[in-house]
Amino acid sequence: MNPTRSLTNSGLEITALGLGCATLAFDETEDALHLAKEMLANALATGITFFDTAPFYGQGLSERIVGDALRGSDVVLSSKVGRLLVPDKEASTYIPFRVEYDYTYDGIMRSVEDSLQRLGRSDIDILYAHDLGEHTHGKNAPVRLTEFFDGGGYQALDSLRSDGTVKAIGLGVNEVAVCEQVMERGFFDVFLLAGRHTLLERTGSLSFFGQCEKAGTDIVIGGPFNSGLLVGGATYNYRAVPVDIASRHKKLLAFCTAHDVNIGAAALQFPLRQNVVKSVIPGPKTPTELCQIQDWMTHDIPASFWNDLGNLDETGD
Repeated sequence: MNPTRSLTNSGLEITALGLGCATLAFDETEDALHLAKEMLANALATGITFFDTAPFYGQGLSERIVGDALRGSDVVLSSKVGRLLVPDKEASTYIPFRVEYDYTYDGIMRSVEDSLQRLGRSDIDILYAHDLGEHTHGKNAPVRLTEFFDGGGYQALDSLRSDGTVKAIGLGVNEVAVCEQVMERGFFDVFLLAGRHTLLERTGSLSFFGQCEKAGTDIVIGGPFNSGLLVGGATYNYRAVPVDIASRHKKLLAFCTAHDVNIGAAALQFPLRQNVVKSVIPGPKTPTELCQIQDWMTHDIPASFWNDLGNLDETGD
């Protein structure tokens, strides 16, 4: 089962399990591209109708793959703005473009036009300002935020929402702080939080979620496995695993083992226990990984597991 959930303001119906499509463009070989297309076809055939992509993923490659595979299907599609792809014959990527950040009105309008071309669509359901925060920009984050608001970026998103080119707008980021900042200056339908509010980070976002519920802003959770750490990977937030995170992960593994619950299933289902979270979008690399994720989504987890997990939060993990 993959039920749909309604976004509060736009009325868009998105599946509780969606698909993050960054991984479709990590490998540019013909075999990898074939697997990517197969995975998208399998996702559609098994009831996933919510897909997320971005210009940054493979320098436009992900959008091209997604557009070709999903064109004509009844799906909800999200993409992103904030990076322009500039032709560069010196680029070492499969598609020869370099990235330039641009959160201004003109930059966002150009980005959307380019994405529509790559996707082969006349509209995009959800549009996120991508990586608008300290996690990506460091000390330059305030400059980018000023560019977004004073340079007309938010105005561009709002205009696109008003004219129907997009149905919902938000941020696609790896941090809560910038979402809290932008809520003070504009109205956003949905935030895509990657790697936040996961089995490893269970309580830090709850106050923010309360703000979102009051504002009518929904949440989509990306990276539910913390860049793979929760399912056997060796990185956290796409970097080396800090000592404190490694210790927390070890305790979680023991906790799940003691409850006879697969940690992958728990990690996938955990974010959806919050009403404000409407979908979780892992990014499998192969059809086999997608099949495993779909199994985890339907894995029966007893209430006692979640109750004991809550007690673990209260006592510290």
